[in-house]
Amino acid sequence: MSQSGWIWYQNEFLPRQAVSISPDDRGYYFGDGLYEVFRVYNGLLFEPSAHFDRLERTAKALQIALPFSRSQMEARLQELIGKNEVTNGTVYMQITRGEAARSHPFPPYVEPVLMAHTSVSERPLDMMRRGITAVTADDIRWLRCDLKTLNLLPNILAKQEALDRGADEVILHRSGTVTECSASNIMIVKNGVLRTHPANHLILHGVTRLVVLRLARELGLPLLEEPFTLEALGQADEAFLTGTTVEVTPIIRIDGRPVGNGSPGPIVQQLQTAFEAAISALA
Repeated sequence: MSQSGWIWYQNEFLPRQAVSISPDDRGYYFGDGLYEVFRVYNGLLFEPSAHFDRLERTAKALQIALPFSRSQMEARLQELIGKNEVTNGTVYMQITRGEAARSHPFPPYVEPVLMAHTSVSERPLDMMRRGITAVTADDIRWLRCDLKTLNLLPNILAKQEALDRGADEVILHRSGTVTECSASNIMIVKNGVLRTHPANHLILHGVTRLVVLRLARELGLPLLEEPFTLEALGQADEAFLTGTTVEVTPIIRIDGRPVGNGSPGPIVQQLQTAFEAAISALA
């Protein structure tokens, strides 16, 4: 992955080396801000409307006034993609509450700070073909996982725990009820039926999750958006991740035990094909 030379900072495009963040930025002090990661395919933003819906929802919950309209932000991000000549990659956009003396209450009359940059990265095709391994762990994060805030240290610790245990990803659960992963949503298949945790305050409302659910309905696949347990996870025929950077990635082993026959199953492969078609339609 290579990062861009141009960054959108506040109201202008600047070379990366020209951008500086104040030590009084509340994002630096408190993680007081929000972000979005957009996938870029064929030089275009993928599912921008869903991303901006989530961005606006998070900003409203955090009481941060967005400095631009969604149409202005989309136009600027697309311009940034062009300036950095990104064909396939990601755009990271972050908005903090702004600069103020370090104090917990919201400061009055502070201007939000916006920054966005791009990265060039190819699709994880090999990983999607072969699948990944995962381990389970307690979900001890806060109870507003639906908000895409900058406070990601619990997710980082969970991901590192998975790596330290020799796995690729961690599957989180609250008292035995599976929620999501460190940076993606999870779905399982049992007897041809897809199951995934409902989009409430316990999981991030993933954009790729939304796309996959839409594709599943178009394919006529039975679907249940309801909580499932670790026991159900252990008995699943298939399991897979959905996320902006992982797309639709099979999980083939969990806690050292194979999922199904230990290889990507037919439902996830069907959804991968449908997702591929959705990407191709963007060109």
